[in-house]
Amino acid sequence: MAEFFKGLLLSVLSEKCYDEYFVNYNFLDVPCFKTTLSRGLGIGIIAGSILVKVPQILKIVGSKSAEGINIYGVCLELFAITANFAYSYVMNFPFSAWGEAIFLAIQTAIIAALVLHYGGSAAKALAFLTVYVGLVATLVSGQTPTDILWSMQAATVPIIVIAKSIQVITNYKNGSTGQLSAVTCLMLFGGSIARIFTSIQETGDLLIIVTYCVSTIANGALVLQLFWYWNVDKSNKNKNKKKKKRI
Repeated sequence: MAEFFKGLLLSVLSEKCYDEYFVNYNFLDVPCFKTTLSRGLGIGIIAGSILVKVPQILKIVGSKSAEGINIYGVCLELFAITANFAYSYVMNFPFSAWGEAIFLAIQTAIIAALVLHYGGSAAKALAFLTVYVGLVATLVSGQTPTDILWSMQAATVPIIVIAKSIQVITNYKNGSTGQLSAVTCLMLFGGSIARIFTSIQETGDLLIIVTYCVSTIANGALVLQLFWYWNVDKSNKNKNKKKKKRI
């Protein structure tokens, strides 16, 4: 039993920190505190990412509409997420520093396919998923040069800005956030903030750190719009209900 609990603890603690805490009883070790906090946050982010975009997916499927969701913005976001986990995987960064990108990529790809499907083209949705799976397999196969992966990761900084800007502009033009999920946007915003700290602690890669800083600002803009248009969306729903009653 003792070995079992030690194994669990070592999933969060390094061997050095385990010894500091449970052999030397030094619970005030600052470097170990930072490392443990970073790994704990990383595991929490990964766990949360498994379902982070499910509310968005359910909202689209439930309404059978992807109104207000810009396909170009979704595809650019998917590129940024894919580049991040492919680069991190090849660079052998700890899984706790980037693991959520895998789940985010799967869910974002599903959202893109749903947007295409409800846009009137099931064939395009299927083709999109097929091409995407093939692209990911190529990137993580070890055959793609590291320089290309680094360039893709570097490109994610402006791409994140463009992708989120497209969605922000779409929301502004529509005067509403449409089918965007508040839960998903808030979780992405919180996760990107936490990732700044974990990236500093676990990778030390300036490119990754800058990427998450930009992502936090971009996600923050969408969260602000969610609150700004909250009453507008409610008013539109109430108007639609009144119209239906009159009919």
